[in-house]
Amino acid sequence: MSKKIFNYEKWNGQLKELSEKYQNAEEFPHIAIDDFIEAKPIENALSSFPEIKSNNWNNYMHFNEKKLGMSKAELIPESIMEVINELCSPEFIKFLEELTGIKNIIPDPDLEGGGIHQIPKGGFLNIHADFTVHPRHRNWRRRINVLVYLNKDWKDEYGGNLELWTKDMKKSFSKVLPIFNRVVVFNTDKDSFHGHPDPLTCPDGMSRKSIALYYYTDEEENPYKSPTNYKGRPDDGIKKLFIYLDKKAVLIYNALKGVFGISDEFTGKILKMFRKD
Repeated sequence: MSKKIFNYEKWNGQLKELSEKYQNAEEFPHIAIDDFIEAKPIENALSSFPEIKSNNWNNYMHFNEKKLGMSKAELIPESIMEVINELCSPEFIKFLEELTGIKNIIPDPDLEGGGIHQIPKGGFLNIHADFTVHPRHRNWRRRINVLVYLNKDWKDEYGGNLELWTKDMKKSFSKVLPIFNRVVVFNTDKDSFHGHPDPLTCPDGMSRKSIALYYYTDEEENPYKSPTNYKGRPDDGIKKLFIYLDKKAVLIYNALKGVFGISDEFTGKILKMFRKD
């Protein structure tokens, strides 16, 4: 018998209310839900979460972000993959379709850009809209993010709130504390701006942990393709210039990956040489 990970009876019973809240949310569709995964599997996921010093992390270190990611299923601990696999199952996809109103959702078997993330003290992720098309499936339009947080005893003063910003980037209209077993689901469009741009101030030894899953739909015509679009905040001043320049540098790097076959894992190993643990 498979382990019970997601309580479909409970959450399907609330779908009407949840879907109305999601689809009518301010600015773009989104929702935060607490106690999303059943207690035992989410506790197991946290207890097996890889340490920062693990060699399996891919290092994302440039002006617009400082974080660690792991997207290869064979490297992610089994108890975390059990949660990921459930959230990619046909039954959960049906739940997600009802919640969002988006039909024919496709989970990403490659976990491109997703999987698990960990951000240590001093880490951050500047405000951005996500890439809009899967790198290896030109007709796959990115539609939904599902973020499951794994942070016990996380305090507001540590930072790391997920900030959702208006489409004109004039203000943050929502901030979500990344507490344990809280999920955030939101539509990913070219102007659904989000991030946590201020460096974390959590105690040494703590980190901001999450499971990140991205979902797509297969479009008959090639959907609008855009890379990750980082944006400066109104009060960022000269920092906006460096955000823009770094965005262009990442765009060039992605182009070179395709030409020379450079992998993020290789780049991550180089960047790790400069990482201070």
